[in-house]
Amino acid sequence: MSEPSSSALLRRPTPYVWAAGTLLLLALPFYLDRFWLQAGLFAMAAAIGAIGINLLTGATGQLSMGHAFFLAVGAYGYCVLAGDSTTENGHDLVGLGLPSWLAAVLAVVLAGLAGGLFSPIAGRLSGAYLGIATLALIFIGQHVLFNARDLTGGFNGRAVEPLSLFGITFDDTETVVAAVPFQSAEKLWYVGLIALLVGALFARGVLRGRPGRAMNAIRDHRIAAGVMGVPVARYRAAVFVLSSMYAGLAGVLLALVFQRTVPDYFGMILSLEYLAMIVIGGLGTVAGAVVGAAFVSLLPQLLTRYSDALPLVSAPGTGGVSPGEASRYLYGAAVVMVVLFLPGGLVRIAAARRSGTSPGEEAA
Repeated sequence: MSEPSSSALLRRPTPYVWAAGTLLLLALPFYLDRFWLQAGLFAMAAAIGAIGINLLTGATGQLSMGHAFFLAVGAYGYCVLAGDSTTENGHDLVGLGLPSWLAAVLAVVLAGLAGGLFSPIAGRLSGAYLGIATLALIFIGQHVLFNARDLTGGFNGRAVEPLSLFGITFDDTETVVAAVPFQSAEKLWYVGLIALLVGALFARGVLRGRPGRAMNAIRDHRIAAGVMGVPVARYRAAVFVLSSMYAGLAGVLLALVFQRTVPDYFGMILSLEYLAMIVIGGLGTVAGAVVGAAFVSLLPQLLTRYSDALPLVSAPGTGGVSPGEASRYLYGAAVVMVVLFLPGGLVRIAAARRSGTSPGEEAA
């Protein structure tokens, strides 16, 4: 009887690794403090948004610079739909007072509708032209967020209504589970896990099915895809709407974690960060979006947490390089390194290990 190959030995424990990882993620709220749970939630929200833009840019080849706009639509849409009409910071805020679970669903749909309004343009433009067109969404969004004070609260933003689902309110009210006090971060952890899992599995199914093959054909050669019968404009428009809905879901989760939405967050830098996520992690793959999102979203938080122990990094406002600036330098350098030496992104390293080749050989 022949010995199993090294690649088979590497693949065999994969189900057990997934099971162990799942149990670990489910148990983390019982052991981690609030900082780490919030950092993980930010990474989950970033991963959901990164999966969306990876479907558009990585799999279909459509450059979008307006991803932050659709995150803002999801976040503020939830605030308006779930919140009550009230007065805050001198502004009379409009709120519909819908059940929060329904508001979350409708906010995602609203982001998809916003993407649908732009989809005719997305279906006809490509490359830098689409990037410039979507860039206009950022400027329009920032103008609306700062000036539509009845909806957004203006510069100071507005508070976020906590999510209520199955009789559980995901706020800082303590719920004791196995002698561990669960507050908003612990409760939202499982909401984020479910949202990320559903979003990742759906995107994986899309990429592995007929739509994914059509998207890749459009990315690799638009004219050839059209000759083979792929409705290029229709696919481009549909993927743009789907990407917008992923961004809307990420925006809702971010709003619930932040507990307050502010316009400054949803600017140009956020869109650039999402592009950095998919390049660093790996274009066109769900795993690449998740890995890149974890890298880019966790890096500034870790630098802030350990700024006292790191050379050249200082706390904000104390001089020197702030954690936010340092993180941008680092993942900017990571983008350059990945483009030059690891075109498939960080997930290419794992693929190379499974196949027994070096990352460079795997990319080639």
